[in-house]
Amino acid sequence: MPAFTKNRPHLILTVMLLFAAVQARPADLRAVTVELEDDHYFLTSEAWLDATQEEVYRVLTDYKLFVKISSGFVASENTEPTSDGNPDFYTRMQGCVLVFCKSFERYGHLILKPLTEIIAVVDPEKSDFDFSRESWQLTSDGEGTLLIYHFEMDPSFWVPPVIGPYYIKRTLRRGGKDAVNRIEWLAQTMERED
Repeated sequence: MPAFTKNRPHLILTVMLLFAAVQARPADLRAVTVELEDDHYFLTSEAWLDATQEEVYRVLTDYKLFVKISSGFVASENTEPTSDGNPDFYTRMQGCVLVFCKSFERYGHLILKPLTEIIAVVDPEKSDFDFSRESWQLTSDGEGTLLIYHFEMDPSFWVPPVIGPYYIKRTLRRGGKDAVNRIEWLAQTMERED
């Protein structure tokens, strides 16, 4: 039997996968801004994801997935809800500015408005941040989801002057595109993994 005939199923599968990859639309990071004012960092971004609101919401409320969203996360999980009923979370992140490397933790709770908004508020008494608040606003947009993200933080750890803020801002800006693509990918594939 000729080799072409033997390998035909593999060739067909390869062509189908390449065609699917070309057809898939990557997430569209439309805007990202990062600002620093008196040691207070602000990040705002807007992205369109090729996934439903429900799928994106499910990913962003499942903290065990955060290690898949960004390489900055080395540990993440949902923890037991507090007495007020808000779901809690834990993350440990790691990053370096030149030769200065730091691991920092966040413990906090989520305020949920199912399918439309997620707010993550950090407990400064248990975390390496004097203040940290994130919000994700999700809106159905055509066949996908418009995701508006706001992040504010005041680190309680030492940031090397001059160069430190520059690297933090650059890292936040660069990490946005990868994170949006990974959120989209997780939203599209998560149901198959369950």
